[in-house]
Amino acid sequence: MTGTGGEEMGAQAARSRALAVLRVRSRALAVALLPAAVAVVLLVGGATGRLPGTGWDAARWAVSVLAVLVLLAAAAVALVVARARPAATPTVTIAEESAPDLYRMVRDLADRLDVPAPSAIALTPDCDSWLEDRTHPAHGPPPAPRRTDPAVPGGHARPRGAAAPVLVIGSPFLWWMRVGELRAVLAPVVAGTGPSAHPDIAAARRFIRGLDAAVAVASAGRRNPLSRAACAGLARVCRLLLRGCRVHAAQMERGVASAAAERAQAVDYGLRIAAQEQVGLAYAGWDRLLTRVALPAWRMGRWPSRLDVGVVAALTELSRRDRLAEGFASRLGERPACDLLEEPGAMDEAVSLLTARLFHGGPETGPDWSPVDWDEYPEEVVDRTWRTDAARLHRVLDTLGVRRTAEEDTAPGTEGPTLARVLDHLTVPTDGPGAAPGMASAGGPGTLPSTTPAVGPGAPPHTAPTDDPGTLPGTASTDGPIDPSRTAPAPQATPHPPTDGDTSAPGDTPAHPEDDDDLGGTTTRGAALAAGLSAQLAREEAAAQRTGAGTAAPATPAATAGAAGPDAALWDDGALPLLPLQPPRSGREILTAHITAMVCCAAMDTAGATPGLDWLDGPSLLFDGARAADLAPSVLSLVETGDPGPLRHWMTELGIRPEKPVRLV
Repeated sequence: MTGTGGEEMGAQAARSRALAVLRVRSRALAVALLPAAVAVVLLVGGATGRLPGTGWDAARWAVSVLAVLVLLAAAAVALVVARARPAATPTVTIAEESAPDLYRMVRDLADRLDVPAPSAIALTPDCDSWLEDRTHPAHGPPPAPRRTDPAVPGGHARPRGAAAPVLVIGSPFLWWMRVGELRAVLAPVVAGTGPSAHPDIAAARRFIRGLDAAVAVASAGRRNPLSRAACAGLARVCRLLLRGCRVHAAQMERGVASAAAERAQAVDYGLRIAAQEQVGLAYAGWDRLLTRVALPAWRMGRWPSRLDVGVVAALTELSRRDRLAEGFASRLGERPACDLLEEPGAMDEAVSLLTARLFHGGPETGPDWSPVDWDEYPEEVVDRTWRTDAARLHRVLDTLGVRRTAEEDTAPGTEGPTLARVLDHLTVPTDGPGAAPGMASAGGPGTLPSTTPAVGPGAPPHTAPTDDPGTLPGTASTDGPIDPSRTAPAPQATPHPPTDGDTSAPGDTPAHPEDDDDLGGTTTRGAALAAGLSAQLAREEAAAQRTGAGTAAPATPAATAGAAGPDAALWDDGALPLLPLQPPRSGREILTAHITAMVCCAAMDTAGATPGLDWLDGPSLLFDGARAADLAPSVLSLVETGDPGPLRHWMTELGIRPEKPVRLV
C-alpha cells in the first residue's frame, strides 16, 4: 500500500505522544500517593521500633492525616473525571435500517482501508466530517455490536467491537455532493478509526476528555460556599493537568491525522482533490442560507423544514450567477449522496429542527414554533415579517407621540398607518423660511423638537402618556408645541462638548453617551426611533420567553411518524442557542430593517408587488416576477441623513403611493 512509511511514522508519533499524556496521569497519581507512602514508612518504623520518640509520633499522626486528606481529594477528582459527561456534538443519528446503502458504503470503505468500521453514523448541521467517541455511559447505550464484518474478497472477516467511534457527517455534504465525491471526502475520516483503535491513544483521549468535562462541571455556578471552594480546587487541578497534556495531545492528534491521510491516499485520491472544491462551495452556500434565509424565519417562529434542499437550490443559483461556478451545475445529473438514505425528507426535517435550535434557540415544539415549507416561505415568513415590523414601527411612533401628517388627516380613506407618516417624521428639514424653529440637522436620541409644520396652528398639542412603559426619556412629545411642563428635565441630557463642524443644538445630543456607537450615523429622530424599536423588540422577546417556557404543544409531524430526531442524550437544552448565528443587531440596523419593511408593505398594497425568496439574499421584493433593486441605498439615505429624496424618487418610478394606508399584522 502506498504511503506505508508516512503512515507508520504518523502512527508511531501519535502513540509516543499518547504515552506522554498517560505519563502525566501517572505522575499525578504518584503525587497523590506520595503522602500515603511516607505515612506507611513512618507507621512501619514506629511498629518495628526503629523510629521511637514523641517527635516521630507527631510526624506519623500529621503525615497520616495529610495522606488521608490527599487520598480523599484525589479519589474525588478521579471520580469526577471518570463520571463527568464529555462534550458531544449535537447530531441526528442515522439508524442502519434507514440508510443501509450509506452504511454499506462506509463499511466497504473501511474494509478497503483495512481499518475498523465506525460504530454508527450521525448527521450534524455543519460543513465538516469527523470521528467522535461516544463510549461514555452518559452518552446513552452504544449501538448493538456486530460480531464480524463481511469478508473482503480475497481477505478474511475481522472481529469488530462496539468501541469504534461514530462517524459524524455534515448534512450539507449528503445533499450537495455526489456519491463518489462523498466517498472520496470520507476516506481520510474513516481511515482515522485505525489509529483511534490503539489502546494507548484511546486511553489518552479518554483522559483528556474527562479532564475537560471535569473543568466544565467545576465551572457550573453554585451558591453553596463549600461547593464553590471544592469546585475551585477541582478546576485548578484539572487545568494544571490539561496544561501538562496540551502539547502532547495536539501532537498526538496531528499524528493520527497524518496516519489517516497517508492511508487514505490509496482510495479515490484524484476524485478527492476535485471534491474538496465542493466542500468550500457547500460551506459558502450553507452559511449564506442560514444567515439570509433561515434566520428571518426563525425570528418569526417558523423553522424551514428542508434546509439541506435549500442548500442545493442556493448553490445551483450561485452556479447560475457566477461564471466561475458554471462547471459545478453539470454535476447535478449524477446520483446525489442523499439517495443513500431511505427517507431523505424526514432526515432533512430532523436536521433542520436541530439547526434551528442550535443557532437560534427555539424549542423542540411549541404553539409559536412550527415548520414551514419553501413554497410557503414568501407568504408565511417574508410577508408576515414585513407587516409585523411595520406594525411595530407604527406602535413605537405612537409611543413617541408622532401625529399623522395633515394629508392623512384630510384625505378620505386614509385612516390606517401610512409610509408618509414615517417619511415625514424622519425627514430633517433644512434651514429656511418654512423650517420649524429650533430644528437641528443631526444629533442623538434626546428630547425632540417639534416636527414639520404640517399640523396647523390650531391643532392641539399631542403628547404621549407619561406613564407608558414604552416612552423614552425626553421623547414625550414630537409634534406640535412643546409644553415645558411635560418635557424631560435638563439634567437627564448629558451633551457632549461641541466639536468643529457640529451644528446640533445642545438639547439634541444623546441622553446616553454609551449608545453613540449603537445609534451613530443617524439623525436625532432616527436615533430616538431606533432606541424605541430596540426596547420594544427586547420586551417582545422577553415576553415570548416567559410564555414559551413550560408550554406544551403537539409534536412535529416527523416526531409523530417516528422519524429520526436530535439526540437528546448528547446535549442540554438549557444552554440554547449553543452557537448564536449573528451578534445582536444594532439600533441603526433595526431601524433600517423596519423602514425597509414599511416600504415593502406599501409596495405590496399600492403597487402590486409580491414577496419573494432569493436563495442567496433571503426575502426580496418582486415586481412582475423581477427582483426590485436599489432599495437599500435609498433607505440608508433616509436613516443616515434624513433625506427622503432618493427613496421618494425610487417609489415614484415604481408607482408606490406612500400616502395610502397599508395592511399590518
